[in-house]
Amino acid sequence: MGREELMSQRLEVVDATGAPPVWAALRNEAYAAAKSEAALASLVAAVILNHDSLGDALSYQLARKLGDQELRAMSLRDTIEEAYERSPILVDIAEADLKAVFERDPACKGYVQPFLFFKGFLALQTHRVAHWLYTEGRETMAFYLQSRSSELFQVDINPATRIGRGVFVDHGTGIVIGETAVIGDDVSMLQGVTLGGTGAERGDRHPKVGKGVLLGAGAKVLGNIKIGDYAKVASGSVVLKDVPAGCTAAGVPARLVNCPTCAEPAKSMDHTLAEAVYDYVI
Repeated sequence: MGREELMSQRLEVVDATGAPPVWAALRNEAYAAAKSEAALASLVAAVILNHDSLGDALSYQLARKLGDQELRAMSLRDTIEEAYERSPILVDIAEADLKAVFERDPACKGYVQPFLFFKGFLALQTHRVAHWLYTEGRETMAFYLQSRSSELFQVDINPATRIGRGVFVDHGTGIVIGETAVIGDDVSMLQGVTLGGTGAERGDRHPKVGKGVLLGAGAKVLGNIKIGDYAKVASGSVVLKDVPAGCTAAGVPARLVNCPTCAEPAKSMDHTLAEAVYDYVI
């Protein structure tokens, strides 16, 4: 694509609220980025402006990142495109995840940043394809994607893990999520979060995280326990028992504080704690 053609790619599409839909906004931002940073114009064109839909661009971006000598990017892109064609909801969920990054990360200036550079977003989209492959019985390819994501993004999510929509993975480094974990819609988590087991037992052994939960940096939630809707786990905490909905768990071992906590901690990203601490261990 020539520079003049590239510069003609700008869109002016808006939805009923007057705000651009995610794909149109992403392309508008990409146009501006290519215009202002000539050295990156080819990258922006290849990843975003040369494509007709969010799914097309995302399949290209993931394949570009994840491909290696064993599985070339073009072959991997075929697999990702198959997932998106057979399960279009994956693209809808990716859009919700991208909006979540923009709305909850104060350092995020738009959609181009996470789409091109944020490994938390890219690792989550890699997992969503891996999970689709896992449910289709293609476990070897699913675990390949898990391995590549761990190598590239330092995010290790078992392909069997079920994760809702509108999830925000901030920074991503050091996140580990086990096989039988379940994560609800609109959850936010920061670096170093572990959703793990407590031993070598098999079966259902990992946490179940409800809707709208905020998991602070370095939080460890271990065992087949439940973190209730709109609960909060403070940074550095170790949680070994259920946390009721709307409560905050903090400390090692974690104690309950501030019940109820703020209304939607995952969206407000409110990591503050109440002064009063309940005198029992959860």
